[in-house]
Amino acid sequence: MSAPRIFDIKIYDELNAARGSVVTGLLSAVKNQLGLRTAIDVACGAGYFSALLKSAGLDVTGVDARQNNIEDCQRREPDIRFQRFDAEDVAIRNLGKFDLVFCFGLLYHLENPLLAIRHLHALTGTLLLVEGVIFPGDQPIMGLVDEVRSDDQGLNYFAFYPTESCLQKMLFKAGFANVYKFAVMPDHPTYRTSKRSPRVRTMLAASHKPLTTRFLEPLQEPGTYFAPWDADSVAAAHDSLGKLRRFTAKPFPEKIKSIKRLIINR
Repeated sequence: MSAPRIFDIKIYDELNAARGSVVTGLLSAVKNQLGLRTAIDVACGAGYFSALLKSAGLDVTGVDARQNNIEDCQRREPDIRFQRFDAEDVAIRNLGKFDLVFCFGLLYHLENPLLAIRHLHALTGTLLLVEGVIFPGDQPIMGLVDEVRSDDQGLNYFAFYPTESCLQKMLFKAGFANVYKFAVMPDHPTYRTSKRSPRVRTMLAASHKPLTTRFLEPLQEPGTYFAPWDADSVAAAHDSLGKLRRFTAKPFPEKIKSIKRLIINR
């Protein structure tokens, strides 16, 4: 008996169930409102979300850069079209436009995530949904990360992981006029901040026209807090961050005293 594929382990079952619940709720609210009929699942993996989108009544095309994933998906979901395409390859644009572009668990596995987002923008007729792991930090930056050698990682096993603000900014820069965060994130520990661990995943939406739904909250394009070519600007930013860290490390009564001093001295 062969070992189960990486996408069939319990970790993915729990993650997909949590993500799927949020996606189903959003689609039930906006599918008819936006006239969504066609969808493309970019980086379809084992086809879980391709099947979910089909069950929501959409005409679905699934694509993935790994041929073994495409063959596996076709066995699991014979009624869905699956084709091999790399999200970083301009050839993916030849597929045309789709009402819904769906891209979960991919962008942080890429060497050129902004290029891929530009391709996703070209594919998007109405709505784009993206999800993934985020690099720690508040600045719109990326970290170059070595990955483990597994079928659920990048093709070359290293990738640029964007911070959440970087992912938001890339969506704006790619040409989307409207970017949204989800009002309620999936019920899974990786989407929550706790005393022991930070939130490590996010889910965002982007569209050409404004959307109105209780599931989404509009975002503004993030800015950069300093000019990296200006030493004085960088030094000022470091000083401000240092002050913030020292303030957050103080006990609560000390924080109150500091705030009072600021108010008195204004």
